[in-house]
Amino acid sequence: MAFDLGRAVGFQYPHKPVSWTRKDILTYALGVGATRNELSLVYDKSWGPLPTYPVVLALKGEDTDVSLFASKATGQLIPGLPKLDSKRVVHATQSIEVLKDLPPESGPGWKLSTRVVGVHENKSGIIVENELQLLDPTGTAYAKLYSSGFYLGSKANGEKFSKVIAGSPQAKPIPNDRKPDWVIREKTAPEQALIYRLSGDYNPLHIDPKVGKALGFGDVILHGLSSYGFAARGLIRAVADGDRRALKMIGVRFTSPVAPGDELETQAWEIGPGPNGTVEVAFITKDVTTGKVALSNGIAYIKRTDKAKL
Repeated sequence: MAFDLGRAVGFQYPHKPVSWTRKDILTYALGVGATRNELSLVYDKSWGPLPTYPVVLALKGEDTDVSLFASKATGQLIPGLPKLDSKRVVHATQSIEVLKDLPPESGPGWKLSTRVVGVHENKSGIIVENELQLLDPTGTAYAKLYSSGFYLGSKANGEKFSKVIAGSPQAKPIPNDRKPDWVIREKTAPEQALIYRLSGDYNPLHIDPKVGKALGFGDVILHGLSSYGFAARGLIRAVADGDRRALKMIGVRFTSPVAPGDELETQAWEIGPGPNGTVEVAFITKDVTTGKVALSNGIAYIKRTDKAKL
């Protein structure tokens, strides 16, 4: 049976209702490593949401309690694609562009609009790229996200295929002739995944060692989006002196898993001017514990403060 993979590109999912509370925002900040020295992220007298928070909403939805990951991951059939196994998918890339400041609590009527913007088939599997927009009750967009999933071993026609109609800005090469302009080093907690999962991703891979071993990781691994949040929060602190509103876009490729308790080091270079008064930053995040790059192809647009520059 031949599949018309190109037919999948442009497919629009039904809108997904989403919501969050102040407690959700605070929980997320702790899940991506916020500390007692970052009161603007964890104490509501001076506080506001991290701009990367919307990345959790695709799984969280409107849930206010723990949910079963299996029921969240079933998905739906996409025209032109074979049935994809949600148990054999890995998060490949993630980006978010901040269009408007996020309110600290949603109230009713918010939703995610999602469409397929890219499909690729290679000998290892199928990659599906999605574009998501976070919309308020009036239809105003607050964030645009791009996310791709790599379905390992999935087959359609057994031939190389690629079609893309939209995507996030791509990272420029990291300069190899100079040291990083900023280096941010932080250790994740052994309990980091236990905290991050409370933001809505209850995949047992991140809490049950038996599942981690069965999937070939040897043990549990930290959510990739937690490492992503660590990098974003670190760049906000280093480049913008902790002003969360300064981060306007950040994107990465997930390269290697991180174990809870591992130490992360983000190395960042100023590349040049970005859009709307920002600077463009290229970065990688290394897992110091294993020596591997956890996040590659990092790109961010940030409004820099002078005193944050090395």
